[in-house]
Amino acid sequence: MEEPVIEFHLNSRSGLSPYQQLVQQVRHALRLGLLREGDRLPTVKDVARQMAVNPNTVLKAYRELEHDGLVAARPGVGTFVTRTLADDTLAAQGPLRKDLRRWLAKARLAGLDDESIEALFVSTFRSTAGEDVA
Repeated sequence: MEEPVIEFHLNSRSGLSPYQQLVQQVRHALRLGLLREGDRLPTVKDVARQMAVNPNTVLKAYRELEHDGLVAARPGVGTFVTRTLADDTLAAQGPLRKDLRRWLAKARLAGLDDESIEALFVSTFRSTAGEDVA
């Protein structure tokens, strides 16, 4: 049996419903180049079992991704990626990821836990996102 290309996880503090978290995780994987055209997503049954959610939750997420033209279901075979969201900026992500890992290490050395790090990042990201428009 082949290894899944993506492993889903739920975050009860995210404020997003489980199906929205699944959609977001697939979209992120597509954007980062972790999922490519032709990759097969885990089966609805496997995801539902692994995440302890109703299979309809997974189906809803996969249908939304299909509606967006990102995946296609092949009955009896699986759900496959049909398009990625990666672009030319993917090459720049390596050095940025390295810088971000350094920043995360500094944040942990400063005593921040994961939740505090995430809150700091998200609040800083949101406050600067408006500034970059000008």
